[in-house]
Amino acid sequence: MDNGHKEFLAATHLKFSKFKELSEQSGPDFAWEKMLEGFPEQQQHRMTPFIANATLAEGFTKAIPFFKSAGMVMEVVDISNNNMDAALEIQKFCPYLEICKEHGFDTPCHVICEMDVEATHRAFPEMKGEILSRQAFGSCVCLFKYERAAAKR
Repeated sequence: MDNGHKEFLAATHLKFSKFKELSEQSGPDFAWEKMLEGFPEQQQHRMTPFIANATLAEGFTKAIPFFKSAGMVMEVVDISNNNMDAALEIQKFCPYLEICKEHGFDTPCHVICEMDVEATHRAFPEMKGEILSRQAFGSCVCLFKYERAAAKR
């Protein structure tokens, strides 16, 4: 196991335990907003180098090695159409499914995926993100769709 994978797992456990603690202290809505503090800025810092001068599909494809180092299996499909720059992010392996149960959550989706999509939207208001399918709900993959206006060329 490489260091990136170990750091990723440690950060994931911390995120679940912190969300649970904040939820128990002040409620899930408070926990959600508290956990989002600073997260859009992190997303912007992480994602901008990949997507600033590229299509979403090109940028997300460049990010595959990062996801792989975290133990994930990702594919990207360019679905750009009708003046929209759009991509599907397909996650074939969800490392969060077991981790969430260790912290008392039935699914990881709210704490991890929904929060990631919301932080991305707050970081890039011009970008729309959606979760189309979830392994936690019985789908064979987790499927995310992101889109923004296509760059004028």
